Amino acid sequence: MNLATSGSAPMALADSLVLVNTGHGKGKSSAAFGVMCRGWARGWNVGVVQFVKGGGWKTGERKLADHLGIEWHTLGDGFTWESTDLDATAAKGLHAWEVARSMLSSGAFQLLILDELTYAVNYCWVPVEEVLRGIRERAPKTNVVVTGRDAPPELVELADTVTEMRKVKHAYDRGVKARKGIEY
Repeated sequence: MNLATSGSAPMALADSLVLVNTGHGKGKSSAAFGVMCRGWARGWNVGVVQFVKGGGWKTGERKLADHLGIEWHTLGDGFTWESTDLDATAAKGLHAWEVARSMLSSGAFQLLILDELTYAVNYCWVPVEEVLRGIRERAPKTNVVVTGRDAPPELVELADTVTEMRKVKHAYDRGVKARKGIEY
């Protein structure tokens, strides 16, 4: 590991970082997609795997990613509470992890966004040990951003940076539905 100095304290330079955006507040995925834009602007090859959202979602970030040539996989079938077949939902979550694991080990990406991965672990679609192994054994220089509520403690421990979004107030609580350009 290389050392650089920042003021008087030495600072470690890692080949890649793992960031986790968790908590019950808004902004976990939005923050990750901000990193996606920064990485793309720096010339990085960026990929996204979404574990919950289904292909029917027409999000602004997906539209931007398509325009920028970012590899994007929307592999879920929507919110679990809307699922009519939880076994099929779980199978899609496991498939999404297989795609993500392949991308992690490929060496083709400098940044991978694993959007809503925590749900795949918390709903027992993918064992936490498997996720930790996949992230630990990722190709060098592959930065990872994981999003989702209730990040498992083991993932928090593995991560270099963890941010917890806390809801103070949300328009949805007043009955205001999600808005294009704000939530999606």
